[in-house]
Amino acid sequence: MTTTLRPTEPLQDTADGTRSRNYRVCVNSRPVGGIRLVVRPEYGPDVARIEDLHIDEPDRRRGRGTVAALAAEEVVRGWGCRRVEVSVADDADAALRLATALGYVPSSRHMVKPLVGAPRELPTGSAARPVTEPEYGPWLAHKRDEFARDLIEKGMPAAEAYARTDAGHAKYLPDGPATENTLISVLEHEGTRVGDLWLGLWPETAYVLDVEVDEEHRGRGHGRALMLLAERQALVAGKDRVTLNVFAGNSPAERLYESLGYRTTAHHLYKELF
Repeated sequence: MTTTLRPTEPLQDTADGTRSRNYRVCVNSRPVGGIRLVVRPEYGPDVARIEDLHIDEPDRRRGRGTVAALAAEEVVRGWGCRRVEVSVADDADAALRLATALGYVPSSRHMVKPLVGAPRELPTGSAARPVTEPEYGPWLAHKRDEFARDLIEKGMPAAEAYARTDAGHAKYLPDGPATENTLISVLEHEGTRVGDLWLGLWPETAYVLDVEVDEEHRGRGHGRALMLLAERQALVAGKDRVTLNVFAGNSPAERLYESLGYRTTAHHLYKELF
């Protein structure tokens, strides 16, 4: 029996550069599932995502998903893509095994912590303040290099890494530190700057866009203090959860978040297409 992808719509190309198409997964012309392929400007023009790959229950565990994913890779190669990404829910064990078997490697994971009770106080000697205008330019330049470097270390070409970073900053910081529903804070301990926090107050959650302890002050509990600050700011803003994304391999950060009660909700993986 032959498993193929059959388009259910014309190729969708939008003015903002997004390209997408929905397909049925078929076995000898019989529909057994579906898949969506998409390229978005914020990912880069040669990075595709496999979304909503599903196989109907009667046809699962017969290799249909494997063949569909491989066929999807051929489709996006035809679109000029050299990299494909997927996101898998933490409880979707079969999907995670499939992605790993097909050569996808972890890039990051999404974590969330529900918030209950009153805001907790920062540790004695620690205090937070907003970033100042003179500090903002150097802060943004540092974050740009840092985030792009993380992407480059995961195998992304430098030009694409910086383009994705710049697109993210343009999206989430259109008005710099005055951007609505955005808090950029500096943490000080006994009057000395020790780190910073970038928190987005989004409709459904507070999102930690970036958190960093200055290198010379690491290993002294300031990372935990910054995360307590994120929770405090979220609660004051009326949010009931904090979410974040942590790069694969950042073991200290992963251990910190887990110790604070964050749980993984999704894994993000990628594969280079050669």
